[in-house]
Amino acid sequence: MPQRHALMIAPVDTTDARDDYSGTFTPMDVTAPALSVGELSTQRGDGVFESIGVIDGHANEVEAHVQRLAHSASLCDLPAPNLEQWRQAVAAAAALAPSGEAVVKLILSRGVEHGPAPTAWATVAPAPDFATVRREGVRIVTLDRGYDLGAGERAPWLLLGAKTLSYAVNMAALREARRRGADDAVFVTRDGFVLEAPTASLILRRGDEFVTPEPSAGILHGTTQLSVYEHLAAQGLRTGYATLTASDLVKADAAWLVSSIRLAVAITAVDGAPLASDPDLTADLNAFLLSPR
Repeated sequence: MPQRHALMIAPVDTTDARDDYSGTFTPMDVTAPALSVGELSTQRGDGVFESIGVIDGHANEVEAHVQRLAHSASLCDLPAPNLEQWRQAVAAAAALAPSGEAVVKLILSRGVEHGPAPTAWATVAPAPDFATVRREGVRIVTLDRGYDLGAGERAPWLLLGAKTLSYAVNMAALREARRRGADDAVFVTRDGFVLEAPTASLILRRGDEFVTPEPSAGILHGTTQLSVYEHLAAQGLRTGYATLTASDLVKADAAWLVSSIRLAVAITAVDGAPLASDPDLTADLNAFLLSPR
């Protein structure tokens, strides 16, 4: 069976309340042309997306992802997605996934320039092998994001809380981290507050409490971070949100980057300075994140 699949999704209005949306999904040949040259997702990165982890055909955190897709669409003034249609699209794509770990990507674009409707599709493919990095962790550098902590509230048009297709800055940050001899990066505001990684949320442990930056700071509210918090709370551990400084990061008892596909990876160094890690807890988090939920 081919390892990669794609479904084009014919968007329907939120008032469409049918039970079965399978007729709105068209399987596509992933080797054949599928998008118009006027497509704004490729011309301008004008659209939103989600990446969903799939374990042996089971898609995790589906509701959190489709809700965040709708939130991103709202921030970008895109037509509201029909959530039940997108839930069924995830299920249809996940059913095509290879065994083991895979990833379903959902894309909602503004469509063809001056066109009548958005363009939408889902893909499914094997996930990269992250076993080594989950075990060994990552070295990170802190990178200036170029704005202060209040920029998201003052300038909502920056779309700081939306998961958009405009990922050029995120990819440039990862390349810069590697140029500096690190594996990943954490963005820091001009006034010294930590935000998130280019493709992951940040969680710190301070004593017996786990904290993550406030999502009101113009960062994505991570779906995996929410799952991790539910897991920690079920064990009686304290979790919370805080305005965290770069100093808080380097003084943490442990820290992780968490995301839907790579899952939980420990931060082992910050700007060249070693940071303590907790291999047993990291292994426990990943065992949980690899379970159906």
